[in-house]
Amino acid sequence: MRKSRLSLFKSTSMLISVVGIIMIISTIIVVAYVGYSMVSSGITNEISSGTQYDELAELKAEYSNLSIKFDSVKSTYYAGGPDDVQTYNDAKLELTRANSAIENVQSALDAGKPSNEVDSRIDFAKQKLDDANKAYNTL
Repeated sequence: MRKSRLSLFKSTSMLISVVGIIMIISTIIVVAYVGYSMVSSGITNEISSGTQYDELAELKAEYSNLSIKFDSVKSTYYAGGPDDVQTYNDAKLELTRANSAIENVQSALDAGKPSNEVDSRIDFAKQKLDDANKAYNTL
């Protein structure tokens, strides 16, 4: 009877040791997987935000060029009558909206918003910049 208890104790302690080792190994595997996922996601987000910063720079350059065009025709419209001034101001308002949309993209990038949200803001800014360009062309 004594030997069977001793044998049962040995097998039980061996089982507990094996289960403990398996749990330690599985914990290490899970932690490694989570760490790999976080690093991989961080690298992907950095690449995505890099292209988004490039698009933001393009938007700012387009805005700057369009703003120069607006400033070059400003004196012509302000020299005309009140209708000319109103027409110019309406077109300039579209340019201001485009600038606001571009600043919105900048703030989203600075805040670290998800890339899909930043992409939607970039698309909106492009649309507003196109509207401002159309408004300039109608002047």
